[in-house]
Amino acid sequence: MAKEWDLDKVRNIGISAHIDSGKTTLTERILFYTGRIHAIHDVRGKDGVGAKMDSMELERERGITIQSAATNVTWKDTTINIIDTPGHVDFTIEVERALRVLDGAVLVLCGVAGVQSQSITVDRQMKRYNVPRIAFVNKLDRSGANPFRVAGMLEEKLHHNTVMMQVPIGLEDKLEGCVDLVTMKAWYYSGDNGENIEIKDVPADMLEECQKYRAELIAKAADFDDVVGEKFLMEETPEEEEIKQAIRKGCLSMDLTPVFCGSAYKNKGVQQLLDAVQYYLPNPKEIANEGLDLAKNEEKIMMKTDPDLPLVALAFKLEEGRYGQLTYFRIYQGSMKKGEFIHNMSDKKKVKVPRLVYMHSDDMEDVEVAKAGDIVALFGVDCASGDTFTDGSVEIAMTSMFVPEAVISLAVEPKEKAKAANFSKALQKFRKEDPTFRVHRDEESNETIISGMGELHLEVYIERMAREFGVEVQAGAPQVAYRETIGAAAPYDYTHKKQTGGSGQFAKAVGTMTPFTATEDDEDKNYKFNNKIVGGRIPKEYIPAVDKGFQEAMSKGTLIGAPIVGVQMDLEDGAYHDVDSSEMAFRICAIAAFRQAYEKASPTALEPLMALEVSAPEEFQGNVMGQINQRRGIISGTTTQEGFVTVNAEVPLSEMFGYSGDLRSATQGKGEFTMEFSRYNACPRNVQEELVKEYQKQKAEEAK
Repeated sequence: MAKEWDLDKVRNIGISAHIDSGKTTLTERILFYTGRIHAIHDVRGKDGVGAKMDSMELERERGITIQSAATNVTWKDTTINIIDTPGHVDFTIEVERALRVLDGAVLVLCGVAGVQSQSITVDRQMKRYNVPRIAFVNKLDRSGANPFRVAGMLEEKLHHNTVMMQVPIGLEDKLEGCVDLVTMKAWYYSGDNGENIEIKDVPADMLEECQKYRAELIAKAADFDDVVGEKFLMEETPEEEEIKQAIRKGCLSMDLTPVFCGSAYKNKGVQQLLDAVQYYLPNPKEIANEGLDLAKNEEKIMMKTDPDLPLVALAFKLEEGRYGQLTYFRIYQGSMKKGEFIHNMSDKKKVKVPRLVYMHSDDMEDVEVAKAGDIVALFGVDCASGDTFTDGSVEIAMTSMFVPEAVISLAVEPKEKAKAANFSKALQKFRKEDPTFRVHRDEESNETIISGMGELHLEVYIERMAREFGVEVQAGAPQVAYRETIGAAAPYDYTHKKQTGGSGQFAKAVGTMTPFTATEDDEDKNYKFNNKIVGGRIPKEYIPAVDKGFQEAMSKGTLIGAPIVGVQMDLEDGAYHDVDSSEMAFRICAIAAFRQAYEKASPTALEPLMALEVSAPEEFQGNVMGQINQRRGIISGTTTQEGFVTVNAEVPLSEMFGYSGDLRSATQGKGEFTMEFSRYNACPRNVQEELVKEYQKQKAEEAK
């Protein structure tokens, strides 16, 4: 499929939001109006087909998005690459990696619930990667919908500078369309799929309200453009094109969030949203992308979106397709041609581009060449998520993305021993495609442990093993990722001596262990090493071995057997022997010295606290709050709107197992909740004592 490549007419956008705000339904309508699909199927529709972008069988059954899906559409003369991302917090890495490669985003908000916990997370991710966005207030057909209140929540909770771009014509079951405040025209949507659009004058009974909002729009636009600013001061009316240009400037600088309205499910407002994506979101040339020059000690370098420069492309997502590994690439610079060789910067291997395709959910179209600014997929390229590829003439890596810590673990094993090979193949594949899914072997119990972002996250992978690899899995009880830390400073003074025939081992380390609180500049937030040795008391070449020994000792604490965090080790003195000292001797000495100090430094167990948001009808407020209190939760706030109460709290993860069932029964199935990792906090004494007892018992059993 040859197409003329004009970068001004390309948009790479993501659609992201809180779970159940209607992202996938919106994407489905976009595909329909751009002629990509010829029939609309709903996420939980009665026909059982499911949305086009939910291509996994599991997604269709559960009615949620698990993997971000990519497609490209043409609207008027603009090519739009779209990534529909999951809203569920357990799949947050999918959102992270999509935003990492996108130029703009549509933040979808529910017209009734407005800004929810996951909207806050998504907004934080957009800010982290400097992604300009427009907001779309969806579900205005539902009772209690109010786009103006949602815009207010955007300002209040997310500190956005919002501007209403439209006013809906009617709300709830009377929603007919929207008034465009720039052109002051009313758009009415009719027909089975909202494809018949009538553009009329603003209804007389809405004129005054619309003029008020248009005046606000011009006032906000005036801040971003001198021409509009001047006309605003002179009380003249700016041209439509001038207003659009000013809004675009504000949107690109991330100082303004234009708010659009509609209902994707009822087919209203989606075409205007597509126009907005074309008008207000950036093309690839307008975004600054940074790379790291590996030849110049990772010096920062700006990418130029130019198809004639050397190739730089980032593999941002892996998927197991029907024909092997499918790798999604964002091309930042240069061009990628079928049959040419590309170089992986992480292992310096050279691979041939066997097949290049544009993705449309799980369908594909072959292309011969892809150019800077494009998102494409390749088959048969073996790499990891986050690898950078070039044409070999430059050594550039794109900056890495933020990967959150796993908070929950399960011990898993295949039910049938014969399926062991498929079991390990599945784990390898999932680990490669999802950086938040971790696998390790517990040396002591000989179990395979999988860790992830939440119960649903691990549940989905266990289910996928059964479906994609035919492996039924047995899972143990979920394990919480506890940590240990210290409460006080403690000295260490340890001499390691071992005399056997021939050369022995000798090392001595003296210093202090202190609690450590990381600052933003600290690369490692959990550990700091200070070398305070003077006068060569320990030769320079042995210092890294001491550091390594300390870090090794931190992997497992002696209190409850969990990793240790928040420790600073100062090495102040020591001694060595000309013959008997070695790197190994100093490493062993450091491990023992660490343990010696740790015992005296008031070790404490830490547990992960989760930020919990529960939404339920008002009459169940007492039940919901009672359940949270029983689970050692601390309620930070409650808000009530339209007969629903939203409770925010911090609750220890260890108390949250089985919560979904309990909440359902306490709210007659009407309650919903989301939770995500918030921070680590000291365990209460009784919990710590329980954990210590359990660990001692486990050690005693292993000793037998």
